[in-house]
Amino acid sequence: MIENFRRLYGSADGLRIWRAPGRVNLIGEHTDYNLGFVLPLALDLAAYVAAAPSRDGRLHIRSEHRAELFECPAGEIAALEPRRQWTDYPLGVARELVRAGFPIQPANLLIRSTVPEGSGLSSSAALEVSSALAFLNGRTLEPLVLARLCQRAEREFAGMPCGIMDQYIAVYGRAGSAVEIDCRSLEHRLVALPAGIAFLAVNTMVKHALAASAYQERVAECAAAVERIRTRLPRVESLRDVSPAQLASVAPLLSGVAARRARHVVTENARVAAFVDASARGDLGRMGRLLVESHHSLRDDYQVSCPELDFLVDAALAVDGVFGARMTGGGFGGCTVTMLRPGAIPQFGERIARGYARRFHVTPAIYPCRPSAGAGEVKNCETIPSAV
Repeated sequence: MIENFRRLYGSADGLRIWRAPGRVNLIGEHTDYNLGFVLPLALDLAAYVAAAPSRDGRLHIRSEHRAELFECPAGEIAALEPRRQWTDYPLGVARELVRAGFPIQPANLLIRSTVPEGSGLSSSAALEVSSALAFLNGRTLEPLVLARLCQRAEREFAGMPCGIMDQYIAVYGRAGSAVEIDCRSLEHRLVALPAGIAFLAVNTMVKHALAASAYQERVAECAAAVERIRTRLPRVESLRDVSPAQLASVAPLLSGVAARRARHVVTENARVAAFVDASARGDLGRMGRLLVESHHSLRDDYQVSCPELDFLVDAALAVDGVFGARMTGGGFGGCTVTMLRPGAIPQFGERIARGYARRFHVTPAIYPCRPSAGAGEVKNCETIPSAV
């Protein structure tokens, strides 16, 4: 990566490289923007940003796997408007940093990412957080402030009304642990996973056009459900505040769509708590069943699955050694996450790849989900994987 940087920019003087991970969410889907609970882990798939001072007063941004170059005077960052391109993620972060009192210095940036785009593994948050660290260039920002700043950039500049989970886990990820996040208090606790299990993400290799618009629709539908519930339960501020019993009591207030959306969020929050409890007890069967229940809820009540995701879940459950599987991420494509015994991985990979290729005429990519560290600077002794 240093050689590429020097070839593109002519010099690597003052170069530093920053990393932020992608993530897989084990359980707790579409609960983050409802201020509920999620249980992601940071991956060893990551976005890397190499940065060094430029000599022309301008900010230059390149990606190793894209041909275009973005550049502008460093002093004009605050006036930038969205371009509806991938550069909106680092530029949105740069604009938020300027607004927060951190001027962007003239710099050359080169980006490499091993997080597959459109996979539901949070390539955008990985790029946002690694870019923020590169722009800061050693200036300190509290971890939670950093996560919220990057979330704000995605919501206000890139135009996606996301919750805090992706940026939070990119900052707070921990090697060897999942992280349970309370998306209201923004507190977290580390969750040790039982021995004798592994998690795999399986990429459908598709992202249906519905994904972005449907996400925004679900946000609005949940907000509408809250407004109706508040007419009976005025202390409710989000669906996170509604228990299953309370939801049953207000069911007559909700239309079919609102009832389904609320039911998913309320039961999904309960599944996160149950999954964490089952993990502490080493109850692998219960953990697996909760994953499947989550997928069925996302498919039927939240309606964000698709034939490719449903096929991968059903096919996974037919493999010996698999405890459970579900879609992960926003939906309409992207990845599933499967919990299985390590010894079942070779058979799983072979059967899933063969069956999926027969059905959809494409080979799915499979990624091991190893809990990894959150964002930071890459040291000289570290190896950076090739981009995907």
